[in-house]
Parts: sequence; C-alpha cells; structure tokens
Amino acid sequence: MVVEDNSVNLKLAKDLLELDGFEVWPCTDAETALERLKDMRPDLILMDVALPGIDGLELTRMLKGDHSTETIRIIALTAFAMKADKDRVMEAGCDGYITKPVDTRKFTQQILEFLK
Repeated sequence: MVVEDNSVNLKLAKDLLELDGFEVWPCTDAETALERLKDMRPDLILMDVALPGIDGLELTRMLKGDHSTETIRIIALTAFAMKADKDRVMEAGCDGYITKPVDTRKFTQQILEFLK
C-alpha cells in the first residue's frame, strides 16, 4: 500500500513497484487507507508523513496501536531529511525511512530490504 497525497509521487512509487512485480494499493489520504485496511492486509505500507487531515505519523501510531495491523511494516516516505525528523518518524512506530525525492535506481531494492 502506498499512502501519498501528491499524485506525481504516488504514480512514481506505484509505477516503480509494479514494474518489479509488486501489487500496489494506492491511497491519497489516511481515511482511505483505514477504509481499505478493513478488508486487506498489505505486507508493507509506504507512508507519506505530510498527509492532509490525519497525518502519516498519527496514522502510523493508530496502526501500530491496533492488534490487527500492528505487524504491518510501515516505511515513512518523506521530504524531511534531518536526523531529528528521522527520530520523530521512528518514534511514531515506522519500521524504516526513505527520503523524497526517491532514487528511482534504488527504490525497489530498498523496499525488498524492508520486506526481508
């Protein structure tokens, strides 16, 4: 699942992952992601931090605090690249961190590493 409100970033992540055989469920906000998670369990969620409404960190806290979704790996996708930002993302419960803009040559390999 990719939760990203920027349509260009969402399309890029979706296209790169699908080219390497991943099934991708795109969501443009936290509310859509929560609705979809009622019926599906992705192996991994790529989570934009700066979402409208419920932001990505709050959604991560919600998912990690729910027994039915706590084991889903959540990887932050964010333009915030300072150490304090990474610490904040990890404290919210994210299992990893990828900065934007993504490196298209390494992106799917990074995702594969998180899935190991």
